[in-house]
Amino acid sequence: MKPDLKPNGLKTLRRLVGVVALMSSAGAGAVSFSEAYQAALKNDPTYRMNYYENEYARENVAIGRAGLLPSIGASYSTSRNRVDLNSEDFLGRPTLTHPQYVSRSASVSLRQPLLNLEAIARYRQSRVQANASEAQLRTHGGEVVLRVAGAYLDALLASDTLALAQAQRDSYAEQSKANARLFEKGEGTRTEMLETAARLDQAEAQVLEARDAVDVNRNALAVVIGMDPGVLQPLAPLFRFAVLTPAGFEEWKAIALANNPDLQSAQLMVESARLEIQKARAGHAPRIDLVAAYSKNDAETVNTYTQNSVNRSVGVQVSVPLYAGGQVSALSRQAVDGYERAKADLQARTDRVTIELRRSHSLAHSSVARIEALDKAVTSAKLLIKATEQSIKGGVRINLDLLNAQQQLTGVQRDLAQARYGYLIALLRLRAAAGTLSPADVGEVAAYFR
Repeated sequence: MKPDLKPNGLKTLRRLVGVVALMSSAGAGAVSFSEAYQAALKNDPTYRMNYYENEYARENVAIGRAGLLPSIGASYSTSRNRVDLNSEDFLGRPTLTHPQYVSRSASVSLRQPLLNLEAIARYRQSRVQANASEAQLRTHGGEVVLRVAGAYLDALLASDTLALAQAQRDSYAEQSKANARLFEKGEGTRTEMLETAARLDQAEAQVLEARDAVDVNRNALAVVIGMDPGVLQPLAPLFRFAVLTPAGFEEWKAIALANNPDLQSAQLMVESARLEIQKARAGHAPRIDLVAAYSKNDAETVNTYTQNSVNRSVGVQVSVPLYAGGQVSALSRQAVDGYERAKADLQARTDRVTIELRRSHSLAHSSVARIEALDKAVTSAKLLIKATEQSIKGGVRINLDLLNAQQQLTGVQRDLAQARYGYLIALLRLRAAAGTLSPADVGEVAAYFR
């Protein structure tokens, strides 16, 4: 009969069973998911770039409106003049005089477009483009949530993986000591010692790899939130599933087609391209402006240097383009091509959103069953360790079986943690694809942590 390994086996089991508590331990001042999101809104350079890009686009409305509003200009000039003036006196004799005078001229002019089809199309287009930019900013806002969630959960998974690797290494180290003591007493074998030593060396390599992954993922999170993440808030012990409303994919698809900001932006860009056609074709249309001017001239010319005049004028100016070297026709054809391109881009974005929506919807549903199965697998793996210890006592199992059971428990715990994080990111991706992702969803996901 094999010697009783129960004391060491219980220590190993306690270490592996308690690894979840080790992974979930966090001191005061842990950085919550909500805090990471708020930090990203302030510090994420990609989101700041998108924000100012939207502010840039909004100014196009004022620029486009300016083409429909009156333009007013004013000018003033003054100069001192000395003239050599040749003339004839009353007897017809030539005379030369040198009059000196100061001339002044002041004017104010106004031009108000009455009919300018190009300016009208440009203004409508600027409003459409500003709305498209607003929709795109909402898309980028959702991407911030996904970036933060991805980086935050990857960092947590890396920490969990490190904790599991360390726990597995420590359990192999204890097992190795137990094997050595038994071998000294003549109750163990060198094969058992070599088996455990090989597993210990492999576990040490996995710990080093896991530490590198922790550094990489924490650095990635720091870049997103613009600060040192510090201690991350782990998942709460009680993991619950959100109720998907609606449940069916077709209903989610209808919501996405109506609310996805990326699709709304693409639809608005199609309208902008249509207005670009109108703007280009307006190059053939006449332009009518109301023009008004007021001018005052003192000694404007040498012939009137002794006179002052005031001129007031109001009128209509009509400009009719006749030929511009084919530029208008070329711009019109180019605008039609841009319109077709915008429609194709809308279809491509719709397809991408539909694919992402289906993938996230399927993952959110399948993750529930996967997490429940892995929960049962963890329980089974714990029972397997106990059963293996009893079988070793009865001489039915050997040291390698216990090592395999311990490794199986570690692997299932890692898969369970990964499945839980994958479920949360699937929920966020599903709502982002549907266009319903909001700060309230950030709070909902933050409730999974403690």
